[in-house]
Amino acid sequence: MLRRLYDWTMDLAGHRHALLALAVISFAESSVFPIPPDILIIPMVLAARHRAWLIATVCTLASVAGGLAGYAIGALLFDTVGQPIVEFYGYLDRYAEFQQGYEEWGAWIVAGAGFTPFPYKVITITSGVMNLDLMVFMIASVLSRGARFFLLAALLWYFGPPIRAFIERHLPLLATLFFVLLFGGFIAIRYLF
Repeated sequence: MLRRLYDWTMDLAGHRHALLALAVISFAESSVFPIPPDILIIPMVLAARHRAWLIATVCTLASVAGGLAGYAIGALLFDTVGQPIVEFYGYLDRYAEFQQGYEEWGAWIVAGAGFTPFPYKVITITSGVMNLDLMVFMIASVLSRGARFFLLAALLWYFGPPIRAFIERHLPLLATLFFVLLFGGFIAIRYLF
């Protein structure tokens, strides 16, 4: 079953609408959706290495646009939309404390969250609530999200065939590891930050 899912994902990654799907997921992940776009970037670049830079560009642009939507949620709709999202990720209890540090370190927080697996949508919403300078927000977002997605695409482009062979050889173990890390990350984020 796992092999069929992998083959389906690889076929989907080469589909003519794959870039649109990546853009939609990247946009949604930056404002509300919990699954990172890396899950699509990896098979897309492995399926079409010659499109690695286009894939990274689409992902970056859509992610930054989604970040602007998250900013708008924070600035205009925090009570109705933003607060439930922040609460879902377990940050509502520490939100006031987080806001104090945000005033001093806002640009660095945006950059750090944009590059790491930290839920970026929490930061985009907070940026809107805190009225972080929009230009600072945009620059930090473009640089950090671009660095993350272009680095991933570059690694997959350069090491593509060996990575694909490794994934195909160890698919069950890697799938288990991915889900353990995904759920472990949500638990760690909820209780450590």
